[in-house]
Amino acid sequence: MKIADIDDFYGRLAAANPEPKGELDYINPYTLLVAVVLSAQATDVGVNKATGPLFKAVDTPEGMLALGEARLKDYVKSIGLYNTKARNIIALSQLLIDRHDGGVPRDRVALEALPGVGRKTANVVLNIAFGEPTIAVDTHIFRIGNRTGLAPGKTPLDVEKKLIKRTPDRWRRHAHHWLILHGRYVCKARKPDCPGCVVRELCRYKAKTTV
Repeated sequence: MKIADIDDFYGRLAAANPEPKGELDYINPYTLLVAVVLSAQATDVGVNKATGPLFKAVDTPEGMLALGEARLKDYVKSIGLYNTKARNIIALSQLLIDRHDGGVPRDRVALEALPGVGRKTANVVLNIAFGEPTIAVDTHIFRIGNRTGLAPGKTPLDVEKKLIKRTPDRWRRHAHHWLILHGRYVCKARKPDCPGCVVRELCRYKAKTTV
């Protein structure tokens, strides 16, 4: 996709949704981090149902340690892989206290050193909590990058690097949200809504749907 087309691509997404927001509920950077860790291989809706009651009880690393792993599991047992996620959340809470005075670091390396936090999770936290122009490549963004020709790549990291390189500076702050929401509700995996897509003329996908 040409640079001018990429600029137009984001411009159309921006016109349709000027202030995109993530769909995970959170109170502060710490609860955002917990929510994103819980969201791996789970839906935002499912995570929000669990974290609604949880975040009323706990919104700090200290509070999470006081809650304890067993009680945390009771809150998040509806979420897939909850045993491992609960163990990671307790461990990362302890590390936040030990290494960062209980705060969430604004640093990718420090974030990725926390249990259960990979590159995608770190990118989400940096973007949403701190306004960093990162792009977290999930299955939706990976699909869009390849399907549309926006940033084709064989791995999520390939797609991320191309998106960072090709996305004009003025669009980079919200690119993560625009692409995820577009993939979630329009450019869906099984049957994309091409007739209702605002960037269909720019998209390189050959098998566009007509209804």
